[in-house]
Amino acid sequence: MPHLPTNLCAPDLPLVLTPQAMAQMSELQASGQLSPYATPHNASIRRDEDRDHSSSLRPAFVRDAEKIMHIPAYNRMSGKTQVFSFRANDDLCRRGLHVQLVARIARDLGRALGLNLDLIEAIALGHDIGHTPFGHAGERFLNDVFHARTGRWFFHNVQSVRVLDVLYGRNLTLQTLDGVICHNGEFEQQRFETSNLSSFEEFDTVVQGCWERGDIAIGHLRPMTLEGCVVRVSDIIAYVGKDRQDAIAAGLCDDTTFDDGIGGAYNSWALTAFTTDIIEHSLGKDHLQMSKEGFAEMRRAKRENYEKIYGASEVNGEFPQDVAHLFEQLYDHEMEVLRRKDTSAAIFKHHIEPLERYLAHYGSTYLWQDDLDQCVCDFISAMTDDYFMATCEELFPQARELFPRRSYFEGGVRA
Repeated sequence: MPHLPTNLCAPDLPLVLTPQAMAQMSELQASGQLSPYATPHNASIRRDEDRDHSSSLRPAFVRDAEKIMHIPAYNRMSGKTQVFSFRANDDLCRRGLHVQLVARIARDLGRALGLNLDLIEAIALGHDIGHTPFGHAGERFLNDVFHARTGRWFFHNVQSVRVLDVLYGRNLTLQTLDGVICHNGEFEQQRFETSNLSSFEEFDTVVQGCWERGDIAIGHLRPMTLEGCVVRVSDIIAYVGKDRQDAIAAGLCDDTTFDDGIGGAYNSWALTAFTTDIIEHSLGKDHLQMSKEGFAEMRRAKRENYEKIYGASEVNGEFPQDVAHLFEQLYDHEMEVLRRKDTSAAIFKHHIEPLERYLAHYGSTYLWQDDLDQCVCDFISAMTDDYFMATCEELFPQARELFPRRSYFEGGVRA
């Protein structure tokens, strides 16, 4: 049995597979075959089937993962907040690391269940690529102004699909894009079942519904593949323990803060306990499932994180209403720039023109003039934390007083 501390809230949750499950998993791996419920590369569906042919060297979903990693938006995730902003601590998780952690956990689960690891990796690496600066606070601020202006809703999972499918025209498979929009780790479930989605026509209707109806549509999304289901639950596993470690490192809490009694060690415990639980109850099945005990503990831990980390006054206090107002000011400023077509402005030089050059390689273009609000939304959501702050400080002098400036050398530490 792994040498892990006892979780006071779930002391009986197994940390190892039963002999029967271990034998079943070992037999599957020894066969070298995928599960009958896995998604084979030859089942991939692309918008343009004449591009990006699968090969033995670069199967369909391998191509997807490589396409995602080689666009600028992927690189920018290393400059976007996961939970904690404005902190001089390079050890805190950023969104670029988060997607790798999700990929790692999801691959471990996928290997045990006999699923397609390349599809899992592609979905995981792309799932947050449309996220805003400043984490979910930034997402909320951008949604507020976008919705007020257009009646539409901004959610990062929907924007991630737009980045991959429209802004960079990467001709990704339907299976990857579907997994990205369906990841939404904010909605945990005990049982994950696949949908019967099978075409881009259906998928485009789903995407449009998310823009128009927001949570009402997003809350009902189900991945079309088991690989997508695996990424969805792995997203929760990846952040529920890591965010605790970061909260402790940031000084917001300590190892005694949490009811389970294991503090930062919860990350290691969760990786073992939740993956064991999912494998035990999902092997050989056409769906993903957790035990009642495992699911209850995941929900409890997530709820405690909301109470003691995400909802804490210090975290919320990093985003005063003045910062929310900056999103509105910046949005209105960029709209005015687009209306007067000031091509010397950053939204043209740093956003529109690079995208047009990129898309020209594929005989396409960025149709920014068709929807100015969407263009502004694309620009702001693509910003890193530092770029957003630099832009606001350049445009609005009062912004220089709003963003906390924390030094690496505080509390008696000398350079």
